[in-house]
Amino acid sequence: MDIIFLKEFRVKTLIGIYPWEKKIPQTIELNIEIALPSQQASQTDHIEDALDYSKVVDKINSMLAQQHFSLLETLTEHIAQMILNEFGSPWVKISAAKLNVIPGVKQLGICIERSQSHH
Repeated sequence: MDIIFLKEFRVKTLIGIYPWEKKIPQTIELNIEIALPSQQASQTDHIEDALDYSKVVDKINSMLAQQHFSLLETLTEHIAQMILNEFGSPWVKISAAKLNVIPGVKQLGICIERSQSHH
């Protein structure tokens, strides 16, 4: 399995259940691993055979700009499903963390793995 990764991808978004969280964007840090649908790119060296990282980043940025999620769980699930569905990835692993929310804790968050459901 060939996996591309985006590490320490920081994005500001409205996240949370408290009234202030619905008004003040917070920075969350994403770490994403995306299994490639095929190994074509490593053989052909053609961008058409690769998964376009920048499109993934653009999609995530626009999703998080448009939607307010209450929970990191829901946010990561939405990103995972988008990558599986729109980019044809067979497997994805995503961690999302809020930064410095609790004194003494640098990051707190969730990590999920999802696969294509083969019907």
